[in-house]
Amino acid sequence: MRTPHIRRLAIALAVTTAATITVGGVGTAVATSAASGNSRVAASAKSAKSVVDAARAAAFAHAAATGVSKDDTLTATDTLVDPDGKQHVRFARAHKGMPVLGGDLVIHLDAKSAYLDVTRATRRQVAVTAKAPKLTAAQAKAKAASRAKGDAGTPELVVDVRAGRTALAYQIKVSNSRTTEAGGVRTVVIDATTGAVLTDIPAADTFISPRLKSKLRKSGEKAAPLTGAKTSGAAATASAGKPFNPPRTAGIPSVGSGASLFVGKVPLNTLRTGGTSYLLKDATRGNTETRDAGGRELEQFTQGKPFTSTSNTWGNGAKTNRQTAAVDAQYGIASTLDFYKKVLGRNGIKNDGAGARAMVHFGTNVGNAFWYSECGCMLYGDGDGATFTQPLVVLDVTGHELTHGVVDATANLQPTRVDDQGNQFGEPGSLNESLADIFGSNVEFETNNANNAPNYLVGEKLGLAQTFLRRLDKPSLDELEGTVDYWSPASYDAEVHGGSGVSSHAYYLLAEGSGKKTIGSVAYDSPTYDGASVTGIGRAKATQIFYRALTRYMVSTTDFHDARTATLKAAADLYGTSGVEYKTVDRAWAAVNVTAANTPKR
Repeated sequence: MRTPHIRRLAIALAVTTAATITVGGVGTAVATSAASGNSRVAASAKSAKSVVDAARAAAFAHAAATGVSKDDTLTATDTLVDPDGKQHVRFARAHKGMPVLGGDLVIHLDAKSAYLDVTRATRRQVAVTAKAPKLTAAQAKAKAASRAKGDAGTPELVVDVRAGRTALAYQIKVSNSRTTEAGGVRTVVIDATTGAVLTDIPAADTFISPRLKSKLRKSGEKAAPLTGAKTSGAAATASAGKPFNPPRTAGIPSVGSGASLFVGKVPLNTLRTGGTSYLLKDATRGNTETRDAGGRELEQFTQGKPFTSTSNTWGNGAKTNRQTAAVDAQYGIASTLDFYKKVLGRNGIKNDGAGARAMVHFGTNVGNAFWYSECGCMLYGDGDGATFTQPLVVLDVTGHELTHGVVDATANLQPTRVDDQGNQFGEPGSLNESLADIFGSNVEFETNNANNAPNYLVGEKLGLAQTFLRRLDKPSLDELEGTVDYWSPASYDAEVHGGSGVSSHAYYLLAEGSGKKTIGSVAYDSPTYDGASVTGIGRAKATQIFYRALTRYMVSTTDFHDARTATLKAAADLYGTSGVEYKTVDRAWAAVNVTAANTPKR
């Protein structure tokens, strides 16, 4: 059995249900449904249907600005209403009944549902000149199967308006791909006129890129993740049992204890299903659950074996115990959900109250961790025994990968191309990786576990010779991935992990400022492109700005200059245009060489 058969169309966005409106604010943002018991929020929030209807009508009424035509249909995928009443509706687009890749847009309305602005993935109106495909569906299917070396599904006619083109194309999902680690699913898009492969994108977001893994193997370096002590930090204990919108579920919520590989002894919310029978499932966090894949590449989460205990104690701190990796996974997911809930007001990865799921011991000799958005699953390999000698269940790996799920459910940032080895390229993909690093680091800060000290480093527990994988203060210190500190025209086609340094560096400068600084036990020294200093506004405000930019002002094709605009708009919403926050956002981007003056012509 190969990797889960997951569909990830380039236009498919994970959705907030049509009946849900998310209401959020600065710092103390609260995510809630309009049907919740919070009468203050319910009274102030409009119905989701009325907001969507108003936004759709505004999109067509302001066609010159939005690029929507009479041949287009818009399907709402996310609806957000701010405390001041401002409304943001994210739409997927179809043109003459065909899904439009790169056609997503966000309509912004004021509190009275009057049109304010639009954020568009494509800057032109969609118009297909080809009357009919020259390539048959059978030919496209065969080509996709050959390209991705797997089993091709039924081709779907789409319109691809990404990368400056407008092409009638076939989109084909290919499962059991032999070009992807541990099998996998890829989405191949083929020009229906020329037969050219336009994109070939894997369904999984992987923590370790194929290029990096190859480099580590060639150098003979092994990543042997550093384990933690067997006692937990106070912050970990204090978080035990805190509610997370508990749904109805079978069993009695309990609090057990887990001995992990990396974060010591930690509390775990579990379910008592009998007198002395417990299930590793967290009803207080949307039924978050970790299961055992048993070394198989399972198709569905339900095929995994539930972890049970008669004592409500889990694992023994050694990887030889199958429960130990599950402790790290379950704790990491709970910590990530708590960060998004408490800090950003986001209720679950898709903002729908549902928890996340994980399967540990996935496959045989898999040295990676994956996020599959449609499954809502984290998949953790046990290591390949050569380059990675431990399961990749480290806290910031989980925070990073689950953030890919948040990005999938919001802006759905996509790489501009993927090579034959599965390496991804382009600024939207780099921004995706950067946001995963930014919020993954925030998970560490919010969790504050003494055995996994929070910092602006990523992968510091992987045991690499350079002592981290990536870092936000001076990204170029990551020589393994060739990460860059500043934007240049080469960023357009940079490998996404290397290119991620541009926006990661901008975030760090916004939060902490330039120059030397010691936080915890880590010394930082962040440079600037122009040599001028930056004074940070603090991590709390910087994180609110970047999150608001992601959820309201970014779309699938957002590049670094677009991200600058998005964060400026977010800062203006939260703090006004005359304050230090707005000015520092502008200064932080200039410090990484992203300015209005050097915006590429489009």
